[in-house]
Parts: sequence; C-alpha cells; structure tokens
Amino acid sequence: MQDRLSLVVFSGTVDKLYPVAIMASGAVALGKDVEIFVTFYGLEAFRKGQPQKNMKMDANYPEIGPMMMKVMMAKKMPSWYDMLRQAKEMGNIKVHACATTYDLMDMKKEDLDPIVDDVIGVTEFLSRASEGGITLFL
Repeated sequence: MQDRLSLVVFSGTVDKLYPVAIMASGAVALGKDVEIFVTFYGLEAFRKGQPQKNMKMDANYPEIGPMMMKVMMAKKMPSWYDMLRQAKEMGNIKVHACATTYDLMDMKKEDLDPIVDDVIGVTEFLSRASEGGITLFL
C-alpha cells in the first residue's frame, strides 16, 4: 500500500476548499503523495480565473461567511488556492478534473486553471485511491 492521501472534491465553496488545501499541505509535510479528484461544483472553482475571484461560502451558514473572510484577511491567511499551489511546489500533489463533469460542462483543457494536471475518469481515480492509505470526500 502506498503512502497516499486521496481527496474527492465536490464543492466549490471556499469553506470546503480550505480543508482541501490544508489537508494536502499536511499530507505533503508528512511525505505523502496526494491525489485530488475535482468533480461537480468543485470543478467550477478550478475553472481558469475562478480561484482568484471565488468568494462563495456554504449557503447553510450565511452569517458566518463574511465574518470568517474578515478574520482570514486580518490574519493574512493565504487563499486556499495559494496554499494548494505552495503545497504542490513542496511535494507530489496531482489535481485531476473529473472526466464526466468536464464533459457535462463542455470544458476544454484551456478552460481549466493551470493547477489542474489532467482529466481522468472515475475508474482511474478509484484505482489510484484503492492503492493509497486514506481517502476523504470533501
């Protein structure tokens, strides 16, 4: 079994994307490889230009979103995207776009942010995830 963290990212809200970046960073710090499979609403957050302007928060907690954004800005916390990009520079992290969602959204490779490494199907991701130690659904 390989030392790998596999993450399924189905949400494009900032409050869900931060844990992706934080967990990927932590896994890399521990010497683990990371496979990130971005699907459905999560894929929209990885569209070219979206990471820099996405401020969406979970609609179930509308009162917390603006307050959390103010706190993060005051504490100069890097964006989820910057954290993920830095983690990729430190270790082996692969960001995969879900082929089905990619096709449903009529996307092309040039529509995706450069942080996305490739487009793969669910069977390929599941095969990789089954070889790793931890799989999380965020």
